[in-house]
Amino acid sequence: MDLLKWFRPKTESDPEENDPPWKPDPDFPRAVDDAMRLLVYSAETGRSVDDTTRTSILRAKAATSGGWDDTQAASLLAALTKLADELKPVTAESLEASADRLTKPTIKTLRLWACLLAIPIFLFSVLGFVTSSISSAIRTDIATANELVVKLRGELGTQAAPTKGTPEKPELPEGLNEGDVITQLQQYASTIRAIDARSRQLNLLVLSAEQDPYAKYRWNRKLSGKQNEDNQKTLKEMFQLPVGLPNMPLALDTLTSTYQDVRSFGQDVLDLVSVSYGAITTCLLPILYALLGTCAYLLRSFEEELRTLTFTPSSRANWARFLIAGIGGAVVGLFGNFSITEGASISPLAIAFLVGYAVDVFFSFLEGMMQSLTRPKSSASSKATAT
Repeated sequence: MDLLKWFRPKTESDPEENDPPWKPDPDFPRAVDDAMRLLVYSAETGRSVDDTTRTSILRAKAATSGGWDDTQAASLLAALTKLADELKPVTAESLEASADRLTKPTIKTLRLWACLLAIPIFLFSVLGFVTSSISSAIRTDIATANELVVKLRGELGTQAAPTKGTPEKPELPEGLNEGDVITQLQQYASTIRAIDARSRQLNLLVLSAEQDPYAKYRWNRKLSGKQNEDNQKTLKEMFQLPVGLPNMPLALDTLTSTYQDVRSFGQDVLDLVSVSYGAITTCLLPILYALLGTCAYLLRSFEEELRTLTFTPSSRANWARFLIAGIGGAVVGLFGNFSITEGASISPLAIAFLVGYAVDVFFSFLEGMMQSLTRPKSSASSKATAT
């Protein structure tokens, strides 16, 4: 129990300049209120209070409007000390703080912090999942297109130097099935279109930071209908196979020229996304998850303290816990996956949440790491001494 709250602080009107900051003049009305809270709580919970303690508190309450004497003051402090010891961890301060008027601001503050943290966490988590999925699909499509162009180039050659026939009238080499070649060309063209579409989607997630090589041919409301039709026709010639495929090597060359631009665009977007969203996932999200874990811990502790009537406002301690959680989350972002058992691991984001929820466990983990790092040096020095 904080005994200093019962003493009157020194004011500017006090004559002595060398007096201590707290004068030995107890605030007995407040002490009476604290004693009455404890006495009423004892009665409500069915705890027995001896007659001497109860009588001392009631007499002190009755003497509040009148004068005090040393006997009443001593009896009140003795009764208050005994009640405080018997009812621990419940205190008069916690009983007062557990009232609705004091708990509502704490609940609102924790809810506000939880919402403010959940919004960017949800947004960045969704964006991270989407960018990761699209990036993986683009890389797979690029690998597939590379294999197809190498295979088709070996089978058909180029338009200037086809494998068989002349540039004006190329022929398929013997042993090749026309249907299989057409299928491969169709797959090649569709893969290029998929890379282009996914790269443009991914570019939107980085605020169109990369320049689309075919942006001037895309549909634009500012252009006239005839211009848009011509642009769409040009795009169709670049991304689609010609009807009838009269010249397969020429069609392959046209697609390959388009593929080079699309692949370069896709790889540039992939690099930009990897840097930007990688920084968010590695540096920012662990801190946010650690702070969210702290909110979860404080809400759980707050609920438990309200149930046991042991809640006391401690904003400074809460801010210190938030600060420690932020530091812990930043440190966790430097590590990779944490192994639990053989073949099982936890992602850094999950560890960051646990760090915010249980700060003590994180510090125990760091101390264990420090001991494991310093142990070999100690053993080596002891061996050197023995020799």
